[in-house]
Amino acid sequence: MIQNTLIKNARIVNEGKIVEGDIYIENNIIKKIDSSISVKSADILVIDAEGNYVFPGMIDDQVHFREPGLTHKANIESESKAAIAGGITSFIEMPNTNPQTTTIEKLEEKFAIAAKSSYANYSFMFGGTNDNLDEILKVDPKTVAGLKLFLGSSTGNMLVDDPKVIEKIFSSTDMVISVHCEDEATIKENLAKYEAQYGDDIPMELHPVIRSEEACYISSSKAIELAKKTGARLHVFHLSTGKETKLFSNKIPLKDKKITAEVCVHHLWFSDEDYAKKGSHIKWNPAVKTAKDREQLWKALLDDRIDVIATDHAPHTLEEKTNPYTKAPSGGPLVQHALMALMEAHHQGKISVEKIVEKACHNPAILFNVEKRGYIREGYFADLVIINPQSPWTVNKSNILYKCGWSPFEGNTFKSRITHTFVNGKLVYNNFNILDVKAGERLTFDR
Repeated sequence: MIQNTLIKNARIVNEGKIVEGDIYIENNIIKKIDSSISVKSADILVIDAEGNYVFPGMIDDQVHFREPGLTHKANIESESKAAIAGGITSFIEMPNTNPQTTTIEKLEEKFAIAAKSSYANYSFMFGGTNDNLDEILKVDPKTVAGLKLFLGSSTGNMLVDDPKVIEKIFSSTDMVISVHCEDEATIKENLAKYEAQYGDDIPMELHPVIRSEEACYISSSKAIELAKKTGARLHVFHLSTGKETKLFSNKIPLKDKKITAEVCVHHLWFSDEDYAKKGSHIKWNPAVKTAKDREQLWKALLDDRIDVIATDHAPHTLEEKTNPYTKAPSGGPLVQHALMALMEAHHQGKISVEKIVEKACHNPAILFNVEKRGYIREGYFADLVIINPQSPWTVNKSNILYKCGWSPFEGNTFKSRITHTFVNGKLVYNNFNILDVKAGERLTFDR
């Protein structure tokens, strides 16, 4: 197998700049970056990237790959393939599988599965519950991404709802605590009201009314208040409302922030106007809300109150999604199309390519202290994505790689396409072809 690669004439997007030049990859490392590199070797792959961008591989800090226990929907192998096709070279997967990842033993079982099957680099969140603090304290922060708490119930019910337990967890760990924030009492009250009116067949457009702005704000504001009280390192997942963005600051650099926020691609793309056409295919928790919320999320992302862009990739089968409202699960597949959706937003003038790289590549690496990834730097792992910004293609069943076989972006034509993805220096994806190279490695953390 060819180990070394020379990428010529690239538009390298890194650390707030676009620089034209060459990148030489030796084994799994970026060996040299320069305006012009020549290497005398027969055993080298040369790619002319003229006119194309080279990004660091995206680090997706929130995915649900459904293994173990829910593999009729997805598994680590299938979804990591979709991820590399979408320019995501590293992922952090969530604990609400079956069994849940709430003991060290179950955590290491997932790492063992990924070591055999993942095309992308991987880590896993450890799940907090109302009664597993002893296990939380055993987690090695150098080898595990962080801790995940569901402060609102979602797929795979891991609700942590005891205030004393939450405060104890916040006070007991230095790890990043990532939280799903929706107030359960508010949601239950709203749901009961509409069930009384409609039974199971609640109109899908009422999803953001049931899982409301108020439910999100009550929960996230409480979590932030507790983090300030205890000094915990808090990361609030998938903001969906404009109101919540006011809870976050852009006054200090990310590396010094104790309280950070993420937004997901679907909350930047869709609005409640899309339920009529898309139905349960855009049913997520937290819910996609109004066009005004979407506008305010974009504003907070661009002014640095929101730190990270992720996917919350959470596939379900079409059969599951065709159920009536109360039985149709929330979540949808996104890793293959998220970066192209962001590039589409760039073409629309909403965001620069430098800002995409900052929020989707650099900032997750800073926030989780990921070692030697997320940047295009000499000595860093060669996780790279080549993007042709002017090569349109349309999302359809024939090119969807998710095991569930569908996408909320079906029918969308994207102007940009990913031509090549490298993971640890190995070419793993080439122009719609997945190469049979499982190059993913376990992420390590500089803590």
